[in-house]
Amino acid sequence: MDRGETGNVITVLEIDLESEIARDMSSDTGPRAVTVDTINPKVLKCEYAIRGEIAMHAQHLQQELQLKQSSLPFDEVLALCDHPSLLDKDETCSVFSADAISRAWRIVDSIPGKAVGAYSHSQGIKACRDDIAAGISERDGYPADPENIFLTDGASPGVHMMMQLLIRSEKDGIMCPIPQYPLYSASIALHGGSLIPYYLNERTGWGLAVPDLKQQLTLARSAGINVRALVVINPGNPTGQVLSEENQRDVVQFCKDEGLVLLADEVYQENIYAENKKFNSFKKTAWSMGYDDKDICLVSFHSISKGYYGECGRRGGYMEVIGFDSDVKDQLYKVASVNLCSNVPGQILMSLVMNPPKSGDESYELFSAEREAILSSLARRAKNLAQALNKLEGVTCNEAEGAMYLFPCLQLPKRALKAAEAVGMVPDTFYARKLLDSTGIVVVPGSGFGQVPGTWHFRTTILPLEEKLPGIISRLTAFHEQFMAEFRD
Repeated sequence: MDRGETGNVITVLEIDLESEIARDMSSDTGPRAVTVDTINPKVLKCEYAIRGEIAMHAQHLQQELQLKQSSLPFDEVLALCDHPSLLDKDETCSVFSADAISRAWRIVDSIPGKAVGAYSHSQGIKACRDDIAAGISERDGYPADPENIFLTDGASPGVHMMMQLLIRSEKDGIMCPIPQYPLYSASIALHGGSLIPYYLNERTGWGLAVPDLKQQLTLARSAGINVRALVVINPGNPTGQVLSEENQRDVVQFCKDEGLVLLADEVYQENIYAENKKFNSFKKTAWSMGYDDKDICLVSFHSISKGYYGECGRRGGYMEVIGFDSDVKDQLYKVASVNLCSNVPGQILMSLVMNPPKSGDESYELFSAEREAILSSLARRAKNLAQALNKLEGVTCNEAEGAMYLFPCLQLPKRALKAAEAVGMVPDTFYARKLLDSTGIVVVPGSGFGQVPGTWHFRTTILPLEEKLPGIISRLTAFHEQFMAEFRD
């Protein structure tokens, strides 16, 4: 999960930076067994802007300043699962809530060896998959089968597994939104496929138009590309839109009619801020249309990294795989088995996300209050930051209906474009680099997500602490005014 951290000098608006950058410390004593000329060219083709040039430069500055990042809260249930001997102690009842103790007993009893350090089933612990399936059923109003659940180390490995399954050569294409989360373009490149872009409409709040999907599909097929799947990110990353139920129904029908696998990235399903919008899973939408697993192939991804929980470093996620023949699912299980299993603490946390405390549980009141406080604060931050960005000269920004990001459009002066060209930078990277060097504020250039040619954007999170956001906005505003004055035509 992208987190905002603030310090005396640097404000990380856009990304949790790695603890260090790996550097090649090799000597020149002889020929190297591996060089950039001899590695897989698909790796060179792959790009991942979230951890790209701007983030690496921010990391360098952060190392120089020796800033420390805060730790994450430790979940009661996970603490008990990590130390199951606590479950037998009388004093545990005075420290942990009764429902946390009950959950921990149930989970520990289902783990082979009764320890989180043991391997699990390659799809994940059965009790965790049961809880996740129950959570999906409660959310959607339609049954879910634990055998369709694959637990993963965050949502990203699930995406990679599906790309491995679907992509056979560069003649296999995956339709992706532009702008898109670069995981998809990177994964498609690594697995040797072709990305088929479809552009979201910024003027309509980053709307998804099915006629545009049909046009891009036709163009790809006419070029000899076998289009296998459609990726939809809802709520959107980096764009923050929440699809209407009508729009989702159109997408489901499109995938059914065209024989495409629907890959639904739904990791921000808890993050809805627009009063007139709500989250509907694509499974719920398809089933409400009268379809089931005999009619459509659908894979939905979820994660513990987002929402109100944000346990991104613990790496937990799942994918629900629907509509695939049993022999295909056997092959998917084989791919999962290559990695043995996802980490067990992540599995436990994912099951807790999908099966949170219920009314009547001892911990429910505290859980409910914390959840509401976090989501309400995120909604305020999203609104306040969008308003501030829209006050800047040459900047337009759609409000975030959901997710955790804003993706403002920059109308940069021609002199700025020429200055960027002179130093070999893309214009929005040039802007982001100057912003970082001047203020310590980190954003990701829009070119890393894809954008309509000739337009420039950046992605910023809404995650800095609410009480520190006014100061960040002030620094950003002052920088932008200075930048525009320096490069004004």
